[in-house]
Amino acid sequence: MDFLQTVILSIIEGITEFLPISSTGHLVLASRLLDISQTEFVKSFEIIIQLGSVCAIVFLYWKTLSKNTEVWKKIITAFIPTAIVGFILYKIVKSFLLGNSLITLFALFIGGTLIIVLEKLYKEKDHHADNIEKISYKNAFLIGVFQSISVVPGVSRSAATIIPALFLGTKRKTAVEFSFLLAIPTMLAATTLDLVKSKFSFTTSEYSMLGVGFIGAFIVAVIAVKFLLSFIKKHTFIPFGIYRIILAIVFWLTMIK
Repeated sequence: MDFLQTVILSIIEGITEFLPISSTGHLVLASRLLDISQTEFVKSFEIIIQLGSVCAIVFLYWKTLSKNTEVWKKIITAFIPTAIVGFILYKIVKSFLLGNSLITLFALFIGGTLIIVLEKLYKEKDHHADNIEKISYKNAFLIGVFQSISVVPGVSRSAATIIPALFLGTKRKTAVEFSFLLAIPTMLAATTLDLVKSKFSFTTSEYSMLGVGFIGAFIVAVIAVKFLLSFIKKHTFIPFGIYRIILAIVFWLTMIK
């Protein structure tokens, strides 16, 4: 992997991390398109640069995070299931799931279909939670259970948290913002676990690429987050579901040629 490819992947990560289209899935497919071999470093890179996107959330929601302990309690409650699943399945995810294009395409297609169907069924009600503090601990935990499914590339952590949150009685903007904030401990834990497992055994060049990827993902994610918050004011997530299906079909046709 060279530095141009590093920049491209960091931009893709920043755009896709918080949209319900799977950042990991896009990184896997982009790596295939750019003919980047799925080495151990590339797999680590795809995990670690997500922390750059997460820092964009810390930057944008600093006041909420520093002043509201109730929000943190709900975030940690939702994080617990993912922490357990991620720790137990780490080796399986990195050895067999990351880099697997077929699994990624399947998850993108099925996920896209579910987003469309569930959005058609969803009706926002006045009594739905309009801020994170109003999300019950039970619902926060259940959202975290659904998030744990996103260890499969192509599932999308955002979709796996936002859509269930809607059906658990959360208004759209609140569901999206809770998904944003839940990414903080989730991605921090994933990055820390990968660094520990890899024993920080990166070359100077690889550390440089990680730095470039981190910064690129941070900058682009700030823009992507603002876009999504503006988008959901007037639109549903159906366009993202359609996009996922089209992307899966296009790549599938490309692979079978």
